[in-house]
Amino acid sequence: MTKYRMELPQLGGRLFLTDGGLETTLIFHEGIDLPHFAAFDLLKTEEGASHLRKYFTAYAEMARRFGVGLILDSPTWRASSDWGDLFDYTADALAAANRGAIELLERIRGEYDTAGTPVVVSGCIGPRGDGYVPDLSMSADEAENYHQEQINTFAGTTADMVCALTLNRPEEAIGIARAARRARLPVAISFTVETDGKLPAGQSLGDAIEQVDDATSAYPVYYMINCAHPSHFAQEVRGGERWAPRIRGIRANASKMSHAELNEASELDAGDPMELGQQYMQLRTQLRSLSVLGGCCGTDTRHIEQIALACLPRFGNAA
Repeated sequence: MTKYRMELPQLGGRLFLTDGGLETTLIFHEGIDLPHFAAFDLLKTEEGASHLRKYFTAYAEMARRFGVGLILDSPTWRASSDWGDLFDYTADALAAANRGAIELLERIRGEYDTAGTPVVVSGCIGPRGDGYVPDLSMSADEAENYHQEQINTFAGTTADMVCALTLNRPEEAIGIARAARRARLPVAISFTVETDGKLPAGQSLGDAIEQVDDATSAYPVYYMINCAHPSHFAQEVRGGERWAPRIRGIRANASKMSHAELNEASELDAGDPMELGQQYMQLRTQLRSLSVLGGCCGTDTRHIEQIALACLPRFGNAA
């Protein structure tokens, strides 16, 4: 049985951490070859699964140390059918990989979940195409049909919710939200933005959020921003926009580089962890609903630790 599906604890306003940049750690710190950033493929070997357990356990230990909640997003950002085809996964094998990813996180939850440090298990969904490049245009119906299979798999596990990361078009977000509703799973929607604070296709963040809410009767439990540096979107969320309270999570990049620059970079840009923590604290003053804090490209445990140190005093579960 799921533990928190009916009442997600991160909606209460206490601080919840997530992990940082999974692929960053595996590729740059662990030296693991990760074609197409497909971390789910590591689950096919015990050695690969061990790397994933080590990675997620480090964040569970951190959440325990700070006395905060934790959201564990499964390493399945690339575990949908088009990406699975690149690795010759059958539909059954891909479903097994998605289930196995949740089982791995469930074992970690069993060790670290307490009343004071709840651990939420989330099935992670990625875009059908390249999150940086808005060259794959789908209708909401096409997106719903495409993502339904992976979401249905998560619905049959102990996952409490699903979270779609690095989306660049509202139509895909609408399809994912509808698929999640059909599967009776809570869903968080995370958009990525460029250095100007707009989605890669040029739409404003606020317009995208309102378009999804209008099309789905506001089904997503909350929205997030990921795979962009805070300096790219801080201005977008500075005012009193009516959609701003819908943003509950941030998983920012360590680097201030654009998506195009990141694609061309041959070395890791880890930025300044302490500065990033201070920028998160400032975002918290702008977005009072903000309670889910983690990282994306270039971030690791150092960054998440600084984010927690900077932001924890502003939450009700401050030590």
